[in-house]
Amino acid sequence: MTRKKLSKSFIREGMDHPMIKETFDALIIGFGKGGKTLAPFLAEQGLKVAVVEKSPLMYGGTCINIGCIPTKALAYQSHIVSQEEGNGPDSRQAKYGRALQEKDELVTLLRGKNFNNLNSHPGITVLTGTASFQSPHEVRVETEAGTILAEAERIFINTGAKPVLPDIPGIDGVHVYTSTEMLDLAKLPSRLAIIGGGYIGLEFASIYAGFGSEVTVLENGGVFMPREDREIAEEVKKVLEAKGIRFRLQTKVSRITEQRESVQLLLSTPDGEDTLQADAVLVATGRQANTEGLNLEAAGVEVTERGFVRVDETLQTNVPHIWAIGDVNGGPQFTYISLDDYRILKNQLFGDRTRTTGDRRFVPYSVFIDPPLAQVGYTEQEALKRGHTVKTAKLPVTASTRARQLKQTEGLLKAVVDAETDRLLGFTMFGAESSEVVNIVSVFMQSGQPYTVLRDTIFTHPSMAETINDLLGAIQ
Repeated sequence: MTRKKLSKSFIREGMDHPMIKETFDALIIGFGKGGKTLAPFLAEQGLKVAVVEKSPLMYGGTCINIGCIPTKALAYQSHIVSQEEGNGPDSRQAKYGRALQEKDELVTLLRGKNFNNLNSHPGITVLTGTASFQSPHEVRVETEAGTILAEAERIFINTGAKPVLPDIPGIDGVHVYTSTEMLDLAKLPSRLAIIGGGYIGLEFASIYAGFGSEVTVLENGGVFMPREDREIAEEVKKVLEAKGIRFRLQTKVSRITEQRESVQLLLSTPDGEDTLQADAVLVATGRQANTEGLNLEAAGVEVTERGFVRVDETLQTNVPHIWAIGDVNGGPQFTYISLDDYRILKNQLFGDRTRTTGDRRFVPYSVFIDPPLAQVGYTEQEALKRGHTVKTAKLPVTASTRARQLKQTEGLLKAVVDAETDRLLGFTMFGAESSEVVNIVSVFMQSGQPYTVLRDTIFTHPSMAETINDLLGAIQ
């Protein structure tokens, strides 16, 4: 990979360490989805743009390198392995190893493409190094070749988020991993303990159970998937438990003790103390803003109580020429939200300035367990809490001919409709291909039409999408 040469404008830093000073119209700190999409757009408007990325292994951002792409690649391979018969420990380890190799090849390919897309653009300079604010308009970038002082009229913070590590004695042990580190775990653990029952924890639980690990999920809270519809959550728990995953709610990890080739977890439960043996421990207890070392104080940029960069509905910080996009601003931590942040900035900077985060209604999401869970809109409980009178319908995935063809008949669908307006308020699908089907429903909900329009829409057969017809047809 070649890098563009900077013009040599030097300022003196000490006696023997010259600093290159470079001026840009726009500086983007971080190579995430929003930033890497914003950079070429700004360059096409005639702006001189710089993109700073801390590590060559993160060109393209979290999603491509340590998030969506590698985890979903492993989830796909895990599903295939789980459907095969006669898999002994050696066979599963070999297949797990091949899955890791294929994941790495995919990530390397996409990382290179992302770097080249920006580095080859004549209006963009990619700087690989650590960024820190020196003043509201100046960012110091420490690179292998030296120090660059980048001055910019507009600055965009796009540094993403990183795993939160709770204060547990022994959490820095050699057999304890974050979600990032887990992606490079070469040996398939026979016993995997996961601290945290959120979406990340559940995805990894499903992945490793599919490869043959004995998985135990430890959740401090007393309710499984508290934000989900209760009927759907119960179905998810039942299906995952049938795959061998154990869930221990109201269980706190008090200490992690390293042993020779394994670890022992000391647990605090309503029934007293207990212990759990594991070969590997995944810590999946949430994510926090990746702002360490940015020196936001020098720029005067405010953060929230949770440490995320504070922004308004246009993604502008309290400093008018500085914006924050993607996970670092504390919004929903999805790649497609980061992409929508780009759309907002495009509209605010070069459009009619009407688009804001307030326009985000009915944002879908998917959890790539096996089978995947997808949801958009309100759950029944949320709709009732908001004062709606509702009508609901449920449909088991076994009702789908396509699901039977795919031999993936586990799961449940549910729809929530406003009884007064007949508008679709929410849709949840726990079943095969739900991550695709939910997008159809999301687009429809944006239209505000009565649910009967979608109920009577023609879909291909056999398909998972046609289950929408049957589900909504069950609403009385």
